[in-house]
Amino acid sequence: MPRDPSPTSSHDSDALLRNLQLRLDSLYSQSRASEWGVSRQQFQSAIERSVRRRFTGCPVGQLALEEYLETLHLDDLVLACACMNGSEPAWEYFIRTYRPYLRASAGAITRNSTAGVDLADSLFAELYGLADGKRGEASLFRYFHGRSSLKTWLRTVLAQRHVDRLRQTRRWTPLERDDGSEKPLPSSNVVSTPLDPYRGLYLRRFLYALTVCLAALEPQDRRRLELYYAREKTLAEIGRLLGEHESSVSRNLERARKELRARVEENLRVGSPTDGDSSAALTPMSDAEIAACFQYASEDAPIDFRQLFPEKPPEKRQPGRKESP
Repeated sequence: MPRDPSPTSSHDSDALLRNLQLRLDSLYSQSRASEWGVSRQQFQSAIERSVRRRFTGCPVGQLALEEYLETLHLDDLVLACACMNGSEPAWEYFIRTYRPYLRASAGAITRNSTAGVDLADSLFAELYGLADGKRGEASLFRYFHGRSSLKTWLRTVLAQRHVDRLRQTRRWTPLERDDGSEKPLPSSNVVSTPLDPYRGLYLRRFLYALTVCLAALEPQDRRRLELYYAREKTLAEIGRLLGEHESSVSRNLERARKELRARVEENLRVGSPTDGDSSAALTPMSDAEIAACFQYASEDAPIDFRQLFPEKPPEKRQPGRKESP
């Protein structure tokens, strides 16, 4: 495999952030940080953690950093910071806003309303930092970096917790991974390993394969994935838009995800030309390398589904021009 460019250290990204103080001031004022009692220093610390997580093992320049800052879900990030800091108003807002969504999502994941409520409420305890029976630094909010919306991240955590429970009850029976979700939390039973020097390369290979394979899907399947992941529609909303029953939407989404995963694996395994881009030689990958691609993609959450499914601007009609019959 060709070697990845030399990674940039966290000190380099911190130095770049110090050169962007005016930009950070602007982002701070744009967010609801002051409303939730998140100080300017706490805001910058959250941004720095997010940047370090995003660019670990990857080169970073000022332009790339500025573009990354523009993609962050700032309101969600400061809300998570405020909840983690113990702000009762922020926590009450979070409960009021997200509890119905979490319970509905958990019910859809478990396919059982009672089990869904139990799953969602257990997650609230972890988010609040009560995993050990007391409030502290155990809050799962520390793993949220604003790279996806808070709803997307929460849905992913729910799915991961559900899989964890199934594995405990089924003695680690292998389960199909949900390709459309990120894995924001480190597994408690996995031993930490040194940083893979090819991590950045694997992430770029995975994103390229994902983009190619998404384009190759049937339009209706691509639309289902877009509505669910990029537009964050519920199964019921997707059903109304596509004229399908909610259960059919769920089955079709699962089928589309499995097909997409199979296509991505095949793309990585075989390799493919890159439209003349010789800098990204797509050599065939082994099963271990393919597994690393999926693992790093799920851990780092580098996928912005809004970019994979950009919204098309409405077409402007020219004044005085009649549409063809």
